[in-house]
Amino acid sequence: MSAKREKLVETAQKLFAREGYHATGIDKIIAEAGVARMTLYKHFKSKDELILAALRRRDEEFRDWLIRTVERRSADPRARLLAIFDAVGEWIAGQAFPDRPFTGCSFINAVAEFSDPNHPVHRAAAEHKALLLDYVRKLAEAAGAKAPDVLARQLLLLKEGAIVTAQVSSDFEAPRNAKALAGLLLERELRNG
Repeated sequence: MSAKREKLVETAQKLFAREGYHATGIDKIIAEAGVARMTLYKHFKSKDELILAALRRRDEEFRDWLIRTVERRSADPRARLLAIFDAVGEWIAGQAFPDRPFTGCSFINAVAEFSDPNHPVHRAAAEHKALLLDYVRKLAEAAGAKAPDVLARQLLLLKEGAIVTAQVSSDFEAPRNAKALAGLLLERELRNG
């Protein structure tokens, strides 16, 4: 990836997180990235293409960070399932990406602005969530869950709810509260498994 393309994606990602996808204009991205308009259009055919590049980058960054953080905490799959909520709490508190304050989930925010499920931006957000579900499902299987898909979906519902609650209500205890509920789900699922 060229340095200028990288700068455009990085700048766009930060601006989209802070100001929104539709509200962030191309002129602002160009000015903050310090590149010419021609440079932007050399790398991206449209603003939507730039949004997709920013979301792909965020997907890789976030999933890599989440998996590393969770796996560093424990080798036990059950403990890793609960560590997801600790990691989300760190992210919300601004400890995961210190150069970027918490502004909610880039993918939830994208879907709020691109509600058509057939739009490429909406599909990219759905793909990110599907990849997270796959990771959590594998942890649930390794933990011995009787219904790993159901458990993974329930845990992700709690995770997503904690993120939205923190964003909307500034309730930064939401990940801890979600973790407590996740513990109850795990206890029930693994006892019956």
